[in-house]
Amino acid sequence: MTTRSSDNALSALATPLLEVSGVSVALSGRTVLEEIDLRVERGSWIGLVGPNGSGKTTLLRALAGLVPFSGHITLMDRSLGAWSLKERARRVALVRQARPPAFDFTVGELVLLGRTPHKGLITTWDAQDRRLMKEALELVDLSGFEKRDLGTLSGGEQQRCFLAQALVQKADLLLLDEPTTYLDVHHQFGFMQHVERLVERGITVIGAVHDLELAARFASQLLMLDDGRIATFDTPERALTPERLRRVFRMDASAHSDAHGRLRLHFEGPV
Repeated sequence: MTTRSSDNALSALATPLLEVSGVSVALSGRTVLEEIDLRVERGSWIGLVGPNGSGKTTLLRALAGLVPFSGHITLMDRSLGAWSLKERARRVALVRQARPPAFDFTVGELVLLGRTPHKGLITTWDAQDRRLMKEALELVDLSGFEKRDLGTLSGGEQQRCFLAQALVQKADLLLLDEPTTYLDVHHQFGFMQHVERLVERGITVIGAVHDLELAARFASQLLMLDDGRIATFDTPERALTPERLRRVFRMDASAHSDAHGRLRLHFEGPV
């Protein structure tokens, strides 16, 4: 015989973290997303791929509640619009491409801003907040950077600061908008490996990744957009067919698994 609390726990696990139904977005009179349907299970690692202008960033912003949309988005079995801004910020974290800071921040100050959804109006940072900040900086290979001015950092270092800010937010859903764009190869792989470990700990990740091979190597599923619509939502092996690569990305290309079982892409040239 199960108790009511255990029944509730099992029900929560069975409920998808995110459901998207018939979502469309129009910006400046132009339809950017059209009739998006999506079901995201807890602990998923979804690579969001597609050519420039296909709607990847807009979809991430809609999922974060940052742009108006038609249709329905349900987060944890509750309409996205029913969450207050503070509640939503505790459950959804968005990491954008590195951008110049609007104000002069130290690295530690910027990362601690990720704790804002968990604080009261006049509450200051406490020892736990600072511990989480230091742990997050260690995870992104920036230990000892707390007092550095953000403006003195490279683009890649700034990007890792924004990831650390999202990590201290302790959200259930992590949205990544091409976070490896300004990182060198070493930190691209380090970043993706860290995201992989977060997924293993139960975090759900939807990340726009420009590099198809990198996305295929780490994500368990690829959500491919083409002109604002879903072209496919499947495993990398099934998603990256020669026909789809030609139609969506306008490239003659093929995918195959190497000796280690990793998916590799071979590009012949543009169509």
